[in-house]
Amino acid sequence: MNAKEFLKIADQFKLGELDTEKSNPQTIGLSDQVKLNLKEAISNFKKVDLHALEVLKNSFGLIEELHDTIKEVTSNSGRVFLCGCGATGRLSLALETISYQVGIHSEKVISFMAGGDVALIRSIEKFEDYPEYGERQLLDLGFTENDLLIAITEGGETPFVIGACEKAASISKHTPYFCYCNPDEILNEKVIRSKNVILNDKIKKINLSHGAQALSGSTRLQCSTVLMAAVGCALFEEKERIRFSLEHLHDYYAFLDCSFLENFIKEEAKIYQKGEYISYCPDLDFSLDVLTDTTERSPTFSLTPFENYHVKEDETSWSYLLLSDFADAKSAWHGLLKREPRVLEWEETKDKTGRDRLLGFDFSRKGASLRAKRVGSGNHLFLIKKNNDLMTFQLNSVQSFIDLKNVSSLNQHLILKMLLNMHSTLLMGLMERYQSNIMVWVKASNNKLIDRSARYIIQLLKEKNIDVSYENVVHSIFEYKDKLKSDESIVKKVIQVIENC
Repeated sequence: MNAKEFLKIADQFKLGELDTEKSNPQTIGLSDQVKLNLKEAISNFKKVDLHALEVLKNSFGLIEELHDTIKEVTSNSGRVFLCGCGATGRLSLALETISYQVGIHSEKVISFMAGGDVALIRSIEKFEDYPEYGERQLLDLGFTENDLLIAITEGGETPFVIGACEKAASISKHTPYFCYCNPDEILNEKVIRSKNVILNDKIKKINLSHGAQALSGSTRLQCSTVLMAAVGCALFEEKERIRFSLEHLHDYYAFLDCSFLENFIKEEAKIYQKGEYISYCPDLDFSLDVLTDTTERSPTFSLTPFENYHVKEDETSWSYLLLSDFADAKSAWHGLLKREPRVLEWEETKDKTGRDRLLGFDFSRKGASLRAKRVGSGNHLFLIKKNNDLMTFQLNSVQSFIDLKNVSSLNQHLILKMLLNMHSTLLMGLMERYQSNIMVWVKASNNKLIDRSARYIIQLLKEKNIDVSYENVVHSIFEYKDKLKSDESIVKKVIQVIENC
């Protein structure tokens, strides 16, 4: 696609009016605050999390209804399919792994994300923009009239997820669920494809709107937390415990002292500022939570993504995952997912979505050796281990723990997710990878993110008293976005070009 082609369809992706794209008043100035008062930045970030969890507590009735539907489906030989894209795709895969860990609906939960399991590491460019890809992946997995689809999309507008959901509605005798985080009235007014789903009486809706994210547009944060909690409770909790589980998650997190993250954030920033690297070493049960947070940093902050050892010219990522119990990539992937990886050997995409590509991301001891050759002695281990009820965090001499006594398995994953999200977001503030609470280092890798980049460029130029048209900005984005290094900002590049004209 080029700029002219994008501009023809741009109105379908102008999403600046959505709550999930707006700037949160609670975190304005976050990029300065992390440098001046990191403890206060942690506190303000946590307030945004707690607000989202408070909204979630009030949705237990919808979650109970979903629970009843899941029970009916699985009791009659049906399966539950979870579908998402980007962050919601990763949470879908995480919920499937939890089903194996807790033994509930084991092998009856089938998850998939846009681009297949390889997209856990790197989202496949443009995949989420095509509803037909969602349909195709659903059918490839053998979805039948006896199965249920739970379609999960942070903003409620992702074409891939909408395509899968509408296809499921035409196949299954069980009405699919569509889960999202923007108000219906805004979606109905601004996004035709979303309106078509919301008004479709053959699709059930769970709306978990809770406002803006702690970092503007970064739906990997509060949106994916509440969606994972809602669907997870429906899958894994007894109906009579759903309300208690949601309240316990909120109350536990409210009383958790998150200030211990301050020293970890500073230590990790110091490592990167010295040009050194980190390998995250979690317990296997929590490895997908860690993988999700570390890989999502790349598109959010224009970091070099995880290196693929089948691509010699790949640059080295600041962080990587290490699963030292496994000897090779194949066994590490199986251990990570609790099943065989699901790849797409489609002729037109297999170089990015196929098995060979997936196995190039090697988290095993062999992968650790390959990484050691790249980074030498400048590698540090970030340990996240659980022993009985204590989860311990350790990075060099910095160590702390949290007590997870009486916390359910699902809520343990959610607590770790929120802590990692807070850690990585504030860390990237110290690394100057956003401005105020605006994601100016976002990668323009799909139509939604092209529009987001354009809006940020226009906003930041306007603050400098420079007026520029949306069309001209889009042309500049397309001119430069494929010429940048993996760790360069398209927003900053285009602003620099326009300022120098």
